[in-house]
Amino acid sequence: MSEQQKQKYEQTGVAMTCRSHEEYVRMFALKMDMAAVGPVLDVSGGASSFVAGLSDQGIQAVAADPLYAKPPEDIYAHGAREIEVSTKKLSKLQEQFDWSFYGSLEQHRAMREQALERFIADYRRDAVKSKYIAAELPRLPFVDDTFGVVLCSHFLFLYHEQFDYTFHSEAVRELLRVCKPGGEVRIYPVYTLGWDRYPHMDRLIHELHERGAKAEFVRSELPFIPGSSELLCVIKHAPER
Repeated sequence: MSEQQKQKYEQTGVAMTCRSHEEYVRMFALKMDMAAVGPVLDVSGGASSFVAGLSDQGIQAVAADPLYAKPPEDIYAHGAREIEVSTKKLSKLQEQFDWSFYGSLEQHRAMREQALERFIADYRRDAVKSKYIAAELPRLPFVDDTFGVVLCSHFLFLYHEQFDYTFHSEAVRELLRVCKPGGEVRIYPVYTLGWDRYPHMDRLIHELHERGAKAEFVRSELPFIPGSSELLCVIKHAPER
């Protein structure tokens, strides 16, 4: 392996994400009728515009992130800084990534900036905080069996060096708790920041199966991260009638 191949995306702490609605649809392979499956929950979505996009379509959706305790001005400044920093990091590793969706580093940045603007506009409209809830894993302020689809982007598995297995196990169980029976929890990516598969995945899947959930890997439709082409889909057991 060459020295270039050994390089990885360096990250201290958890980065704010500013992803677009279209990126969510592709990376989570969301081919179902989102209006028919029930309310949608985006966990740790940061300043992504997925919930704003669903809302524009009349689909009930909620996002949960600790950042939502902050005013829009602070989140916007944070997001703008994160885009600047991440673009500089990616510029040094461009050969590692698949740019077939984004086209170029410049277009990648533009999509992030557009997503941030769309999120902030929707965040400002949600003055009573009914759609953007300040909360973080592994405890969410929602009642059991609430959401038809629960998504978690670029948090679980990615930061496995900062969060141990117990955290991951509790977090996934919490995502399942708020998911409706028969509903789905989708987590992307299943890779770490070192571009390796999450090392405790087999243990986690075994635990999920023991709890009655069905866990399977689904092909993602957003090629970008080196070697990463799958997402984890966990289907909550629906009791027989």
